[in-house]
Amino acid sequence: MRDIRIAAAQFENRNGDKAYNLQRIRELSKQAVEQGAEIVSFHECCIPAYTFVQSFSKEELADLSEPVPNGPSTQELMKISQEVGVPILAGLLELDQGEIYNTYICVDGTELVARYRKLHAFVNAHVASGNEYVVFDVRDCRCGILICYDNNIIENVRMTTMLGADIIFMPHVTCCLPSVMPGRGLVDPELWHNRDRDPVRLRQEFEGPKGKGWLMRWLPARAYDNGIYAIFTNPVGMDDDEVKPGLSMILDPYGEIIAECTKLGDDVVVALCTAEKIPPSSGRRYIRARRPDLYGKLVEAPKEPPVTQPGWELKPSG
Repeated sequence: MRDIRIAAAQFENRNGDKAYNLQRIRELSKQAVEQGAEIVSFHECCIPAYTFVQSFSKEELADLSEPVPNGPSTQELMKISQEVGVPILAGLLELDQGEIYNTYICVDGTELVARYRKLHAFVNAHVASGNEYVVFDVRDCRCGILICYDNNIIENVRMTTMLGADIIFMPHVTCCLPSVMPGRGLVDPELWHNRDRDPVRLRQEFEGPKGKGWLMRWLPARAYDNGIYAIFTNPVGMDDDEVKPGLSMILDPYGEIIAECTKLGDDVVVALCTAEKIPPSSGRRYIRARRPDLYGKLVEAPKEPPVTQPGWELKPSG
């Protein structure tokens, strides 16, 4: 890895409006490059939007999905990358041989650098889960991708690190969701619509246990335990009928936040990620201290098939 400036962006996406969402990606990418960014990243399924597909039939999902890299959204993302001169990472629904995937891609100009399919897909029963980790080189840096729920399975972050990643992009659509955890739950949409008149109450919701308070329970640990840079991205504003808090941020190998979005709206931040922090980090020492001979239980086949279950009730798929 070399020293590199990376951007984490957030914006309020529109359901199914790929043209609008790609335009916001274009505009925020330009802003990021003006701030010195050499790579720009966006949230999970930011091109078509995400939450609204819960009740879609497979036919409706297929209509929203596209092939990669020859589909129009990937091609447009490549045009944006060419315009701004840096790699861009963004999410979409991918259609491949009749299967639909929650996919995140990295493009650099006309090149598809990486394609990753979410390992723990759950938003709709017709979305298939991927089955492999992806670690890739971009701008002289070794990177990985894990989408949302994938990061809650600690083995996924460790595996991606052990496959060589120094930087892991973590695109999400999360926070402000129902949960049995104390203090969590939905945010009243009226607070979002009234954010200019009363920003304090909305900020309290975003920074409390529904939003940042929950992230701080686990996100810094993923970076710290593995000695990697974590690039967390998340939408802000209305995501279908739910409010999302943004909070996009970049954490260093010590689990420290080195840049974070604080606007109650579309935003982008850029952080300098330096190579020197990785070798002495605690996470890299812990990896060297591992005792694989003791971990047989970790790789035993479970008695029942694995189940990816969110902490809230999903709308039934069509």
